[in-house]
Amino acid sequence: MTTTQLPVFIREVKQADLPSWRDHWAQYQAFYQVDLGPAITERTWARFFDPAEPMHCAVATDGERIFGFVHYVFHRSTWGCNDFCYLEDLFVCPSARGRMIGKQLIEFVQGRAREQQCDRLYWHTQATNKTAQRLYDWIAERPGVIEYRMQLG
Repeated sequence: MTTTQLPVFIREVKQADLPSWRDHWAQYQAFYQVDLGPAITERTWARFFDPAEPMHCAVATDGERIFGFVHYVFHRSTWGCNDFCYLEDLFVCPSARGRMIGKQLIEFVQGRAREQQCDRLYWHTQATNKTAQRLYDWIAERPGVIEYRMQLG
């Protein structure tokens, strides 16, 4: 069995995962052509380990290497009695794509959202990200929502 065939499992991120996570986080930002900078990166990492924060991170690993991550946030909504779960970021390194790791990461978050009795799990992607959309269209519904943004800072 080659290393690319080793089974992958999903778990919550650990402090020791910082170097791998940081590398994948940089690749994720490069894909979306953004540079969030070290202050946001450090604050994001710290939030994953703060029990008062509703932000979480899980990683896909074979026990030695990390192949990707998912970030998710629990929040209240005026559209439900229970919290919603927003899957904010999903990344699988290019060398590990095609192994259903993205699906496993989403299913992990789905399980966490069910444990929290969330009314909804949702996420966004870029209109140009056709590769991800094939997976998303397979496992979820596309509600036809258009997002608008207004920068505040």
